[in-house]
Amino acid sequence: MAEQTDIRTTERPAPPGEAQPAKPDSAVIRDALGVGVAVGLSGFAFGVTSAGAGLSLLQTCALSLLVFTGASQFALVGALAAGGNPLTAAAGAFFLGARNAFYGLRLSAVLGYRATVKPLAAHWVIDETSAVALAQPDRRSARLGFTVTGLTLYALWNLTTLGGALGAEALGDTDAWGLDAASPAVFLALLAPMLRTTVERVAAGLGVALVMVTLPVLPTGVPVLLSALAAPAVLFVQGRRERAKEPAAPPAGPAEIRHTTEEDRV
Repeated sequence: MAEQTDIRTTERPAPPGEAQPAKPDSAVIRDALGVGVAVGLSGFAFGVTSAGAGLSLLQTCALSLLVFTGASQFALVGALAAGGNPLTAAAGAFFLGARNAFYGLRLSAVLGYRATVKPLAAHWVIDETSAVALAQPDRRSARLGFTVTGLTLYALWNLTTLGGALGAEALGDTDAWGLDAASPAVFLALLAPMLRTTVERVAAGLGVALVMVTLPVLPTGVPVLLSALAAPAVLFVQGRRERAKEPAAPPAGPAEIRHTTEEDRV
């Protein structure tokens, strides 16, 4: 029975008589394969970009095998290609990858894996696997979607990374092909569908503005770190606006004032 724990009803119970329908395995696998194949093929762009940034074939493949989070990988090689300090580039990649830890906290309760399995599953906790798993109506479907997406994406991402790194040598000067735009283009393609609310769009826009303003005057990699301040800044402003909209408490009546005075005396 534990295998059929309903994910949605743990947070928001369904109205009486409206049980969550089970999702066929074929539909879960189809959705998971679609996401895995679509995103996995972009590993070719990473392989080409990484080779163009001066990383060796071994270094490029090791990043995909061991790091396996596209945004962080692109941020790292992009900063290195621009002549940035390796430590600064690694710090920017780390902060981008830190979001996966928050995905892991949510998925831990949803997937319910044993302690021995969690370290292995953690390597596949990324944007795409989290999105597919959290979209499922029950634990069994969530596990199936997570596994198929992770396996497909991991295999394709690494294969296409290898192909891109090898193909970069045949292409020659990657700058002449304009492949330096591959990194931001793929990152924007992954990010755009996630910006569903006004707050998210404003935070993303502010982050871009911070990068554009500070890029000409700060060392490579630092503007990316500063852009992380956009999210807390927007949330702070939103919180102040919501508090300002809250209705003021009505003035206390004579009875309430007398009651308070008596309590103060006590």
